[in-house]
Amino acid sequence: MILLYTFLAVNLIAFLLIRYDKKLAQNNKRRISEQTLLLWVAFGGTIGSSLAMSVFRHKTAKRSYLLKFFGIVSFQIIIIITLFYFDFISL
Repeated sequence: MILLYTFLAVNLIAFLLIRYDKKLAQNNKRRISEQTLLLWVAFGGTIGSSLAMSVFRHKTAKRSYLLKFFGIVSFQIIIIITLFYFDFISL
C-alpha cells in the first residue's frame, strides 16, 4: 500500500511541477530546470508528467526534452518487462 501512495505522490508532484513550469514560462519568470523535471520522470512520475504535458501543452515541442523523456520511458519499460520476464520464469 505504501508503494501505491508513493507512486501516486510522485506522479502528482511531477504533474504539478510541469503545470508550475508552464505558469512560470507564461509569466517570463525563472523556470524549473529540465534536469529537475526529468528527475521526477525517472523517479516514476512518467504518467503524471506525460498527462501534464498533454493537458497544459508544455514541453511538447522541445525535441531535446522529448528525446530525454522518451529515453527514460523506454528504459522504464525495459526494466518492467525484464522484471516480469524473470518473475514468470522463476514460477
